Amino acid sequence: MSVSTTAGPQRPKDRPVRNWLLSGLSDQSLQHTGPHARPAEHKAHAWWRVMCLTGVDYFSTLGYQPGIAAMAAGVLSPVATAVLVLVTLLGALPVYRRVAGDSPHGEGSIAMLVRLLSYWQGKLFVLVLLGFAATDFIITITLSAADATAHINDNPFWPQSLKGHEVIVTLVLVGLLGAVFLKGFTEAIGIAVGLVGVYLALNTVVIADALWQVISHPAAVSDWTSALSTQHGDPFMMVAIALLVFPKLALGLSGFETGVAVMPHVKGDRDDTQERPTGRIRGTRRLLTTAAAIMSVFLITSSIVTTVLIPEKEFEPGGAANGRALAYLAHQNLGGGFGTVYDLATIAILWFAGASAMAGLLNLVPRYLPRYGMAPTWARAVRPLVLVFTATAFLITVLFDADVDAQGGAYATGVLVLITSAAVAVTLSAHRHRERGKAAGFAVITAVFAYTTVANVVERPDGVKIAACFIGAVIAVSLLSRLYRAFELRVTHVDTDPVAERFVQECARRGIRLIANEPDRRDAGEYHAKLAQITEDNDIPEGRDVIFVEVEVTDPSEFEEALRVRGEVRHERFRVLVMESSSVPNALAALLLHIRDRTGRKPHIYFEWTEGNPALNFLRYLAFGQGEVAPVTREILRQHEPDRSRRPHVHAG
Repeated sequence: MSVSTTAGPQRPKDRPVRNWLLSGLSDQSLQHTGPHARPAEHKAHAWWRVMCLTGVDYFSTLGYQPGIAAMAAGVLSPVATAVLVLVTLLGALPVYRRVAGDSPHGEGSIAMLVRLLSYWQGKLFVLVLLGFAATDFIITITLSAADATAHINDNPFWPQSLKGHEVIVTLVLVGLLGAVFLKGFTEAIGIAVGLVGVYLALNTVVIADALWQVISHPAAVSDWTSALSTQHGDPFMMVAIALLVFPKLALGLSGFETGVAVMPHVKGDRDDTQERPTGRIRGTRRLLTTAAAIMSVFLITSSIVTTVLIPEKEFEPGGAANGRALAYLAHQNLGGGFGTVYDLATIAILWFAGASAMAGLLNLVPRYLPRYGMAPTWARAVRPLVLVFTATAFLITVLFDADVDAQGGAYATGVLVLITSAAVAVTLSAHRHRERGKAAGFAVITAVFAYTTVANVVERPDGVKIAACFIGAVIAVSLLSRLYRAFELRVTHVDTDPVAERFVQECARRGIRLIANEPDRRDAGEYHAKLAQITEDNDIPEGRDVIFVEVEVTDPSEFEEALRVRGEVRHERFRVLVMESSSVPNALAALLLHIRDRTGRKPHIYFEWTEGNPALNFLRYLAFGQGEVAPVTREILRQHEPDRSRRPHVHAG
């Protein structure tokens, strides 16, 4: 049977602001990935519609990717972009198609690695990955808003008096994004479909016209090929240089992690099951493949036309094409009216790309940190997190002066680390399933992404510095939260088997007395000695009914868990309740409250004092789930049950 031991958050009615901020906290707490979680319900959509939801992030990079490629590779931009496309189609796409199959509920590659790691090293690894993920998503918000500002600032219809205030305009865009989420951001796939459809259509017009300009002006092509032969005469050197500058183009790989994060929205088959949603997996793989194919075509064609038609000086900081190469061609070739329409569409999709990143953060943080006890309980509520992320985005915008080029390194670092971790995860998955060929292929892909990540960090260390700040902040907040929540009752519910239930009901007729025993040999002598010691230390009359309680510590780094209690009769005399838990005091406190609620009587539990330094024993409790068991059990009970008349009794002798 199951009895809940957790209480929902109580919010006083006379605190309207606090109640508004924590609105939905009780419901949200039931949907994170703890053992008692309920699967989050999402309205299902056709895969191509969901592709547009992730596409506002992925496709919006066309707003700045061609300019970044031209800045990084110069006249070699098309060759370097071709390398990027090959890595996308032959590297990132196979990796994330595998992630979709192995993690079909939107958890992504981080969850795959979590399943392979446990204890504190696993939690630390997750915190580091979350730091890089936060870098990716936060910089997506700030970089996209900054590029939207560049399109606003360079539009000929934008008032001259408002130009030169990029930081203020970017902060306004970020603030508006935060305001949308504070009000309540509902599923916006319909808006995403419209934005992506319009944006891709406009890009098709701009690039098609630019390709015609290239074909009809062979002199421009000749100038480009002459520059190629002059600067890079050897074709092999061209490829080698393109490989060297490829890490700077890694922004074009963004969107894959978001693609698997939105999997729960993909409509599956009628016979899909929670364990194996085959239809959803198939639809998500179509989503990833189609998005990668569309983006590859646009990347190649946009790099050709922008490199051939735009003077190199215009790509430099302050140039008319800096951060907005295709917009430059739209205004140059199709007129100010069409260019303004293109700017508006670009601004909208870049701003909505920030919404996609914010939604990713709001999905990622509550999934892990509160579950690990490494964030306050309010971190499961949307609005407080929105305020934290928006304030962080404000800070990043000011620090980087709303500069698209300056933020490229940090963005690429976050993207590359996540893709590399995904490649590692699928390599280990293939190895575990004894798929030697696939494991070898994924290992090669992992090596490529590892090289790209290292090269990006060496070339642009600002990215890893920003990521290190995020990682440090995540770890510091996590440790402080774990310390602050040390005495929180974190057992989600208690299940007792029939034997354990019978033990409790039999004792409830007279008095429920439990003896906490740290199991050793588990022979008859151990239980005789323990009973004699507790009887003497606490002056319990002989012949009283007692039940021994033993807790086997599992993974002490876990925070929330279900508690399953089984009853055993040992040596034909001693009744024992056996539990497995990450924390001895928490398990005992939850059991006592469960017994009280089931029987209506307050149980007594007897301990012997722990030998040694109390401070060191408390640290043992924090790190290993055991140590100062008696006082910690009592403190957990006191905090969970403030009414002394209903609180179970704790005795230590």
